[in-house]
Amino acid sequence: MAVNKCVKYLLFFFNLLFWLSGCIILGVSIYLRVSKDGNVITKESLPGIDLMIAIGVIIMLLGFFGCCGAIRENRCMLLLFFISLLVIFVLLLAAGILGAVGEKKVKDWVKERLEKLNPLSKQPENVVKDLERLQEELKCCGLTKGASDWEKVPDSCKCNATVTDCSSSGTYSTPCAVQVIRLLEQHLEVVLGIAFAIAILLIAGMVFSMVLYCQIGRKDASTA
Repeated sequence: MAVNKCVKYLLFFFNLLFWLSGCIILGVSIYLRVSKDGNVITKESLPGIDLMIAIGVIIMLLGFFGCCGAIRENRCMLLLFFISLLVIFVLLLAAGILGAVGEKKVKDWVKERLEKLNPLSKQPENVVKDLERLQEELKCCGLTKGASDWEKVPDSCKCNATVTDCSSSGTYSTPCAVQVIRLLEQHLEVVLGIAFAIAILLIAGMVFSMVLYCQIGRKDASTA
């Protein structure tokens, strides 16, 4: 019985950490979404943030149900918790493999979505303002071809001749698609770090939940 209590409280502590990790993912995802100030351009190229928000909410819910199953020693809840963790682990593993193998495809997909915004001068006013703000922040010009993407080059494209990335025409030579992809890569590093930590928690959770599930089954069989 003492071992059963030890495992039970370990699983409860794990689920508390799991719930907190869900809160962290949700908080980081919301920060990444809000920090872009609702920019249409970055919404087009960084749709995975919405998925991270959903994952954060799901992990928080699973952590809560896992705590309930551990404290109440409910085998049905523990089994459902184990299956849910297993499914998330498989999906996380598959997403990691696809992300590593298809990194170039992701970059091409982002570039293709941004190319749809051309010609820039014919976009709605809110899109043009967002792009000009993005050009100022990322020190870039245009989306895919540089200044030639604009019919009339805006002031946000202009740069000081002392800047290394400044062309002879006085505009930034790097297209914003390149800078956005770099931004995406930085976000992916954060996502991969979080995913690795979650994978470790998932494995620990599956082990603890199955051990407790089996121990409760043996205890029920001995008292029957």
